Amino acid sequence: MAFSRCDLLCSAAALLSLVATPALAQSAPETPQKPAETASNTTPEIVVTAQFRNQKLQDTPLAITAVNGAMLAARGQTNISEVAAQTPNVTLAPQNQYLGPGIIAFIRGVGQSDPNFALEPGVGMYVDDVYLPTLTGSLLDLMDLDRVEVLRGPQGTLAGRNSLGGSIKLYGVKPKGDNSGSFEATYGSYHRVDLRGHFDLKLTDNLAMRVSGVSKNRDGYVKILDYALTHPGTNVPTMATGANPQVGTLGGTSFAAGKVALRWTPDANVEVNVSADYTRERDEPGASVLIYGNNIAQFAGSPVTKDPNRAWLYGTNGAPIPLDCRFVPNGRNSCDTLSGYDKRYVSYATFYDAARPDHQVPYKPLALNRHSNLDNYGFAGTIDWTLGPSLALKSITAYRHYDSDWSFAESAPVVPSMLNQAQSNSQWSQELRLTGKALNNTLDFVLGGFYFHAKGMFTGRIDLNYAGIDFLHGPDPTPATNKAVFANASWKPFEAFTLTGGLRESWDHKEYGYVRHNPDGSTIQPCTGYPFGVNQPPNCALAALNGLYKTFDASRLDWRVAADYRVSPQLMTYAQVSTGYRSGGVNPRPFYPSQVEDFRPETITAYEVGFKSDLFDRRLRFNVSAFFNDYKNIILTVLNCPNTAGFPTTPCLQPKNVGSAHVKGIEVETTIRPIDHLSIDGSISWLKFKYTTVDTANTGVTASMVPPYTPEWKWNAGLSYDIPDVLKGLVTVRLDGSYQSHIYVDPTNVDTAPIPAATPSPLAFQTATNRIDDYFLANARVTWKSDADTWSVSAEVRNLTNKYYFTSMTANFGPIGTSAGAPGLPRTWAVTVKRNF
Repeated sequence: MAFSRCDLLCSAAALLSLVATPALAQSAPETPQKPAETASNTTPEIVVTAQFRNQKLQDTPLAITAVNGAMLAARGQTNISEVAAQTPNVTLAPQNQYLGPGIIAFIRGVGQSDPNFALEPGVGMYVDDVYLPTLTGSLLDLMDLDRVEVLRGPQGTLAGRNSLGGSIKLYGVKPKGDNSGSFEATYGSYHRVDLRGHFDLKLTDNLAMRVSGVSKNRDGYVKILDYALTHPGTNVPTMATGANPQVGTLGGTSFAAGKVALRWTPDANVEVNVSADYTRERDEPGASVLIYGNNIAQFAGSPVTKDPNRAWLYGTNGAPIPLDCRFVPNGRNSCDTLSGYDKRYVSYATFYDAARPDHQVPYKPLALNRHSNLDNYGFAGTIDWTLGPSLALKSITAYRHYDSDWSFAESAPVVPSMLNQAQSNSQWSQELRLTGKALNNTLDFVLGGFYFHAKGMFTGRIDLNYAGIDFLHGPDPTPATNKAVFANASWKPFEAFTLTGGLRESWDHKEYGYVRHNPDGSTIQPCTGYPFGVNQPPNCALAALNGLYKTFDASRLDWRVAADYRVSPQLMTYAQVSTGYRSGGVNPRPFYPSQVEDFRPETITAYEVGFKSDLFDRRLRFNVSAFFNDYKNIILTVLNCPNTAGFPTTPCLQPKNVGSAHVKGIEVETTIRPIDHLSIDGSISWLKFKYTTVDTANTGVTASMVPPYTPEWKWNAGLSYDIPDVLKGLVTVRLDGSYQSHIYVDPTNVDTAPIPAATPSPLAFQTATNRIDDYFLANARVTWKSDADTWSVSAEVRNLTNKYYFTSMTANFGPIGTSAGAPGLPRTWAVTVKRNF
């Protein structure tokens, strides 16, 4: 059944009227303030800065989920992806092995999964108001945080750049100078050892310092097995160096981070905050298991045939080995005979390409070191200067740099593709904001400017046996600059009613340089015939790419108009229309000159209504938002490239404007304190995505499909109960559960596609998909905290039901004949001890 824009917004208005009636009944007389000792029995009050001024969450006319440090600790959440569990219409997931150390981020169907800095994220990520331009390095640890703000919907006028889906903002605790500190240690499953701590010192009467740090280590939970040793008598050669069939693991982490912050208040009108942070990751490659394998695994003999004398891998008897169901350990596509292991968490990856060299592929064999590394550091300085009773100036200056390096291999001894990729990025940003009040304090305004410059570099050893190429990609420089000016004003014509308007003008400039060489650094020679024939120069199809240079320029005006009305002290309603954009660019990964194409910026015009309420003496918080988005020029990375200029359609990994869509949805969040010591929280969201136009011929996307990582339904529920006077302390029992409906990982959605086996096989058909089925996860945590708040002990179990699910997937069943899933952690336990001083 279809709904129009009016249907959606009018339905929300009807719901609003039902809630407004009891709220108005409570407003006369106004409920007196509860005594301080019972404050814990009411819904929490959080101050946010989404509109660049301090406002209570319930007074901010935006769809925001705000979580403070105490809430994060109560749930045992330690990285930003975990916050998505309780946030409507938000998907945050760790990147898979193919894409390295980073995050996948989508809000209301808008986002990005590719970390290449030539592709802007559709969700703006910020740390202390400093913009992070790529998904790499954005899987942030929640170290010493004051709060997290997740803003849903376009933030084009204030947050600006690439925040058309929404923004995620992390704010650290500022130094207090109270000579306090804490230390905590965690031990758990897979030899998990976490250490966290901070201390806060008063250096002088007006200078305070806060130092915080974290270390996290955990063994991998996917076992890498040598196929030959676990399957005696097979034709597959062993890659092990000893008799132990387990040669490693995937998914292990080794993470350390530290931050030093200084807060200086030279006088009552000036506050200066300076910080420096550093993160070091030396992880294993991401957890990955093969779920589909169906390739004859031979290099080309001609444009239409494969050559058995050019196999990717030869067996011990000299016969070619196909990549088939024997290497899929688990699931409907498996014919593996493995026993003695949990087959759901097994990989046969070797990170070794044993193909025999010939004239066209001379750079074999190739071995890669298994790793996923990241070094990320930055410096930031914020000056808050009160110029007068109604005027203040804020300056935010920041520099950030990261270096990332990671390896990827298909989860089988037969290697269709193997990569070692590296990204580095350096950025400077400067933001100025002038905020103030006018018209007898009825007008709040913000005027500002923003400058951002980044220098990115991508390099990689790109070994693609399925495409017959093996080359050095880069170093490709991709410098980018963004400039913007903005203004925002909120006017109260009378006390309960506020009108808000905002404008932002942005200018983008990007450059792209393409560098391609053979793995030994030599120049790629042009083809004289079929590019992948055995007598052709290696990588000759890429020859014309080397030395190409492209630029991209665009400007954009975004705006927002909003109104909010406080019906009573318990109820605030709002409505708004806003816009946002995500910068366009040029394909950063062309395999042939025909793939060097521009893609235009994508844009959104969003209509939203909602209300925020605190009812029944602040024992019930009930917030609702409904939205309709007119989403145009949608940028998605597709695997379908038209056959042009005589080049094949694969390999292809190309950002394209796939079309336009209407997106509508409803989001509900609640917190309930029905009785003393009991708290219930939850949310539910529904989203409907419908393409209105789509370029099927050039993208493979059809009108019935939806973007990646966009579930139609999400909900969560949490229950917390306090038991006082236990061993001179308080015991808190907490249960959390979250659900998401099925998602797809690619723009071209495939539920189930039966495909005949490429070679004689015990399975006549294999079933390809890029769908992750719906799943429910539950966590439990029990905490004892001393009455003096000096000691606490927590025990937790995550994934209580031991649910097997995937957080992401690399679905290359079309061009490569493989698919791999990134399984989430099975059931785990942990115990944490914390000391405050």
